[in-house]
Amino acid sequence: MNDTPYPEWYHTVKREYTEVMKALESLGAVIRKQGPLDEKTANLIQLAAAAAIRSEGAVHSHAKRALAEGATPEEVTHAIILLISTIGFPNMSAALSWAKDVTGID
Repeated sequence: MNDTPYPEWYHTVKREYTEVMKALESLGAVIRKQGPLDEKTANLIQLAAAAAIRSEGAVHSHAKRALAEGATPEEVTHAIILLISTIGFPNMSAALSWAKDVTGID
């Protein structure tokens, strides 16, 4: 696994579809600048959304990004545990196991 918040396939797509990925990254940057949320909070919210749609790659990515922005492993874990009543225990458990790949918490 690489040290970036993105999986290897992302870098391949970015090389092959440079303009598309530039537009996507630009959109993300603009959206983040438009609101009052800090980067850590934004990534914890996106982590929760990733868990809700059962996207293992996005859970990994947003957990890494949240940690890079100062979230603790316990905050990442708590953000996912908060989802139990919203997405159900099995979905929360899956997301928690994916986040633990990044946080190292057992």
